[in-house]
Amino acid sequence: MNNLSPPKLSVALLHHPVKNKNGEIITSAVTNLDLHDIARIAKTYGVESFYVVTPLEDQKALVEKIVSHWIEGWGGTYNPKRKEALTLVKVKDSLAQVVDEIKADTGTDVSVVVTCAAEKQQALRFEDFRNRLNDPSHAYLLAFGTAWGLTDEFIESSDFVLEPIKGKTEYNHLPVRSAVAIILDRLLGISD
Repeated sequence: MNNLSPPKLSVALLHHPVKNKNGEIITSAVTNLDLHDIARIAKTYGVESFYVVTPLEDQKALVEKIVSHWIEGWGGTYNPKRKEALTLVKVKDSLAQVVDEIKADTGTDVSVVVTCAAEKQQALRFEDFRNRLNDPSHAYLLAFGTAWGLTDEFIESSDFVLEPIKGKTEYNHLPVRSAVAIILDRLLGISD
């Protein structure tokens, strides 16, 4: 990865459409820790924006209140590093709004790459995605799901499905904050 030219990569944390443990489509709640930790991870790896996607007005207001405290309020004075990271946070109603904003900001096409804990046919390998990020004429949006993951229909409608993170056991239900950190390190981390 060329350090002089950061990739056109944004991250989205979707709270809808996601599944509950019974496979039903739900809208999940925003969590304070996800906002802070994913913003810090995204800033560390040079991600352009961190989008929080929820159609619920009360959840959007909660995100705005938390971010405002750390950017405009006392929190920004107390912890300037957190302020710097939380400036990446943007709240949108839908993925379509996110894609439209990225297209407008970058002037390029945007491919949506979704994450999933399950094996999918023709999954995009980390190495291949890392190589694609070297193309400055294209932007990518890396989408993560909350709750029990993105819906099957949403995954099928994406441009790419990233290969899953694999551990040494059959258990595979990482906290989304951990998944973001692992994946961004594999894609944008400096390797020897």
